Amino acid sequence: MAMAAAARRARPVRVLVDMDGVLADFEAGLLRGFRRRFPGEPHVPLEERRGFFAREQYRALRPDLADKVASVYEAPGFFLDLEPIPGALEAMQEMHAMANTEVFICTSPLMKYDYCVGEKFRWVDKHLGPQFVERIILTRDKTVVSGDLLIDDKDTILGQEETPSWEHILFTCCHNQHLALPPTRRRLLSWSDNWREIIDSKRACGQ
Repeated sequence: MAMAAAARRARPVRVLVDMDGVLADFEAGLLRGFRRRFPGEPHVPLEERRGFFAREQYRALRPDLADKVASVYEAPGFFLDLEPIPGALEAMQEMHAMANTEVFICTSPLMKYDYCVGEKFRWVDKHLGPQFVERIILTRDKTVVSGDLLIDDKDTILGQEETPSWEHILFTCCHNQHLALPPTRRRLLSWSDNWREIIDSKRACGQ
């Protein structure tokens, strides 16, 4: 029993970090790409984005816009050319260097994966280096991945596991900033927010 408790205390805190909307600025890239490709069409400004799936909001604006906006993020070069979220790269490098901490990039590919999968790997290599390429977890179901924390901009994450091992920390993005979270949920406003304190809270739980 004592040995098991000691092992739990010694285990590093495992942090899973989403990619699009947390490390890479998907929303700004999508709006920029849509306006460039369809300059005469109505668009949804970032401050008016609601709901995780941009395609559905554009469909509500006008049904044919759903396929048009999807064609932007399904096109070659879209994921590779996304700009990093401010402070994300520095936070990831610091996290990687922290004692008793494991950090992985946990990201879901599109169903139309022709370009996005390879470009996600290339984006990570370009902006974070080969040490993080080895730490990419690509999955359509994040609930089956083991971790202590999942930092993700998707407000509701469902899958095969009803009670995932991780605590979901909602990363603030234009499409979720209006959501009021229950007292049991935690949010990161940006990478300037105190993410270190959140990691340390998990370390304290293991003591």
